[in-house]
Amino acid sequence: MRCSPLPTAVRRKQRRNHKALANPGRLAYPRQVIWGVADRRITPGCRVNILGREAVAQRERGHRSGETNDIASPLGPGGICDVVGFAVARPGDRFLEALLTSAMVVSLAEIGDKTQLLAILLATRFKRPWPIIAGIFVATLANHALAALVGSKMAALIDADWFRYAIAISFVIMAAWTLVPDSDEGIDRPDRRAGAFATTLIAFFIVEMGDKTQIATVVLAAQFRTLLWVTVGTTIGMMVANVPAVLLGEAVLRRVPMAAIRIVAAASFLILGVGMLVRTAAIF
Repeated sequence: MRCSPLPTAVRRKQRRNHKALANPGRLAYPRQVIWGVADRRITPGCRVNILGREAVAQRERGHRSGETNDIASPLGPGGICDVVGFAVARPGDRFLEALLTSAMVVSLAEIGDKTQLLAILLATRFKRPWPIIAGIFVATLANHALAALVGSKMAALIDADWFRYAIAISFVIMAAWTLVPDSDEGIDRPDRRAGAFATTLIAFFIVEMGDKTQIATVVLAAQFRTLLWVTVGTTIGMMVANVPAVLLGEAVLRRVPMAAIRIVAAASFLILGVGMLVRTAAIF
């Protein structure tokens, strides 16, 4: 069997993908699944699997025998090639990493945050911890689901190296932001007429808008490209930080070393950012 020499652009893509095979969960197009083929066409031509767009897959699905479960691209005139492919880990296979990372960094970032101070204020105001906890849970779930939706959709629509660099830099910015302590300035005293649950739901959802834990959720969803597990993870992290605050009140802030927690949270964001910069530079 003979094939014509590969074009320079294809050879570059192959070299890049060979590097990525050392870490298959982070390939150039991690949304796709590429599986091995033995592709024989009636017309002459050499066809191999490459990491490309879904549109190419739809255009190039015609083949005589064998099986291609995504990409087969013509390279030019020549003989017929048998191509052996490979399996690539999908983003869903990384759900545990997305879940645990989201829960850890958000729980650390939430300690001493404005929304935690709001939770303490609500607990002091209403003296009804369980309706407040329920309101925090629903408000966080709704808010972070929207944030994760934005992040995952952005990652799905923008598949470029500059976007991955932007995500990494966002983690570094989050690290610096986490070191700045929050205060309860600007938080209005809640009105008791609406009840503990409704007041907590509305107030917590509004205060969380634009907060660093919401921005962190957007960035995490853009990195892991999963709405569900980032939402679940960040919601767990928020509850881990806020449930003790509601039950114990200001005693939590007095007993927890706030400066050390902020440093650990900032270090976590920094590690995520630097790690993503290194991985992106290695692939591209």
